[in-house]
Amino acid sequence: MSVTTFVFDAYGTLFDVASAARRAASDSPALAGVWPQLAETWRRKQLEYTWLRAITGAHADFAAVTADSLDWAMESQGLRDATLRSRLLALYDALDAYPEVRETLTRLRSSGFRLAILSNGTPAMLERATHAAGIDGLLHDILSVEEVRIYKPHASVYGLVERRTGARPQQVMFVSSNGWDVAGAARFGFRTAWVNRAGLPRDRLPQRPLHEIPDLSHLPRLIS
Repeated sequence: MSVTTFVFDAYGTLFDVASAARRAASDSPALAGVWPQLAETWRRKQLEYTWLRAITGAHADFAAVTADSLDWAMESQGLRDATLRSRLLALYDALDAYPEVRETLTRLRSSGFRLAILSNGTPAMLERATHAAGIDGLLHDILSVEEVRIYKPHASVYGLVERRTGARPQQVMFVSSNGWDVAGAARFGFRTAWVNRAGLPRDRLPQRPLHEIPDLSHLPRLIS
């Protein structure tokens, strides 16, 4: 069964989650020396909170989780600035896309593939992010965990793809920069591509990625 549909994680895969802190640091002396640590901690706590909320059944949407994790990260760096907090959250709605994203999506769409996002983000967050990055017109579907109110890697999230697109799992190439997300997608039955931008070791999980690539520009050649 051939691939008909590419499904992308959003944050960290299409969008550079460190770009909010990096951009804010350009006009915030308080962030100048600590923005990489802030960005790393913000992202780590954000993921931890999604997993904990999924396990405990205490769902809150990704906007709330993102704000909560930012509060923790800012406090860990001794930052107590409401204006800076508001700026960082606003920038998170307009994250930089990685340089190859637009060209890769254009090539895949022109080759006849259906393109979708499957993300922890809320519909509003994803609408703003894709519009800011100029890729909203390249996507056929934007799927949010808010339809099932539990976070990845719960199987019901991956089930949204067939419900919306009609593609069977083996017709889907799922693309993510998160090893745990790739493992969840592979367990569901998707073909997978892990975008390993940082050259990290593979996660010690039962499901391994079908493909490992350094960035999205390698995707079209996987199919050809």
